Amino acid sequence: MKKTIQFSKFFFPAAIISVVLVVFSITGYIIHKGFALGVDFQAGLLQEVQIAPSALNIRWNGTTSAVIQYDRNNVYIIISGSGIEGKTYKYSFAEYTTLGAIKRAMEAELNDIEVTLLINENNNSIWLVFSSQSNSNLSSVSPYVIHYLDPGASSPTDISEVRTAMSSFSQGVSVQNLGNQNDRQFMIRIEDKEEGRVTSNEIVQVLEAHFGKGTIAVLRSDYVGSRFSKNLTDQAGVLISLTLLLVLIYSAIRFKLQFAVGAVIAIMYDVLVIIAFVVWTRMEFTTLSIAAILTILGYSTNNTIILFDRIRENLRIYSDNAFVDILNISLTGILGRTIITTASTMLAVLALFIFTTGSMKDFALALLVGMISGVFTTLFIVSGFVNFWDKLKVKREKKKLAAKIAG
Repeated sequence: MKKTIQFSKFFFPAAIISVVLVVFSITGYIIHKGFALGVDFQAGLLQEVQIAPSALNIRWNGTTSAVIQYDRNNVYIIISGSGIEGKTYKYSFAEYTTLGAIKRAMEAELNDIEVTLLINENNNSIWLVFSSQSNSNLSSVSPYVIHYLDPGASSPTDISEVRTAMSSFSQGVSVQNLGNQNDRQFMIRIEDKEEGRVTSNEIVQVLEAHFGKGTIAVLRSDYVGSRFSKNLTDQAGVLISLTLLLVLIYSAIRFKLQFAVGAVIAIMYDVLVIIAFVVWTRMEFTTLSIAAILTILGYSTNNTIILFDRIRENLRIYSDNAFVDILNISLTGILGRTIITTASTMLAVLALFIFTTGSMKDFALALLVGMISGVFTTLFIVSGFVNFWDKLKVKREKKKLAAKIAG
C-alpha cells in the first residue's frame, strides 16, 4: 500500500508563512506606493527605436507623385500622376544583394529619383532598416532616410547610454533592451499625464543629440491616453473580481461551501503573492502582468478542483476515517500528478524566460513564481483551511450534542 504523507503536520507552519507573505505584500505595496505602472496603465508614449546609421537618402525630383513602401524582403517605389495609374517598381533584396546594386537599379529605371549612398556600397541590402516615422511620400525638399545595421558587424550599445540620453526628460522614463545588445533595439516608455506634452519627434531629437544625427530609426510608436489607461485599470480589477466570484459559485455548486470559500482564499493568496513579487522587484506592471495573474489563477484553480474531486471520492471510500486522514490520503494521491504537471509546464515557461526579453521575460518570471505559489496553495493553504472549517464544524456539533444531553 502506498505510504500516506502527513501533510497535515505542515498546515499550521504553512498558515504562518502565508500570513507573513500577505503582510509582506501589503507592506511592499504601501512602501512603494503601488505598482511601477507601465504605459498601458498610465498616459504616456511607448516607442521602439533602433540605433542604426543612415545608409540611403532618397529624393524625388519629378512632377508625378512617388511613394516608397517596404516589407521584410523588398522595397517598392510606386509612381502615380497624370496618365499614370499607380505603377510599382519592386527591388528585391535577394536580387539586389548590395546597397550599390539597389541604388543603380533605382536610378536606371527611374529618371526622377536621386539616391545618395552614405555608407559602403558593398554592404548587404538585407540589413536595411526602415523607420516608421519617415514620410513615405518622396519629395525633393526632404530626403527619405533608410538606415542600416548588421548585428553581426555592429558594436553593442549599452542600455545605460540610452538612459543617459533620456535623462533630460523630467517625467517618468523607462528603457528596456529588445533582443541582443548588438541589435541596438530599445523600448522607451515616457509618462505623459498632460496629454500631448511628449511627442515621438522629441525622443528622436534627444537620442540623435547623443548618438548622432540620422542614427535613430523608429520601429514602432504608440500613445496611450489617460482615459484609455483608466479604463484599462478598471477592467483589470473587474476581471480579477469576476474570476473570484465565478470560482466561488462554481465550487459552491459542485462541492460544499467550505470548499468554495477555500478555493477563493487560495486565489486571493496567489494574487497577493504575485503582487508582492511585482511590487518588491519593481517589475513594470503592464497588461502582460494581468495576463500572468489570470493565467496563474486558472492554473491554481485547476489544481484545487482536482484536489476537491479526490477528497470527495475518498470521503466515500474511507467513510470511517477522520477527515484529516482523508485530506492526507487525497494530497498524497495528487502529489505525483502535481509535480509532473508543474515541472513540465515550468520547463516551457523557463524557455520563454531564457530566450525572450523585455515585458515577455517579466511575464515568464511572474508565471514561474505563480506556479510555485499555486502548488504551495493547493497542498497547504486550501487543505489547511478546509481542515480548519471541518474542525469548527465538529466542535459546533459536539457543543450542540452536549447541550441537548444536558437539556
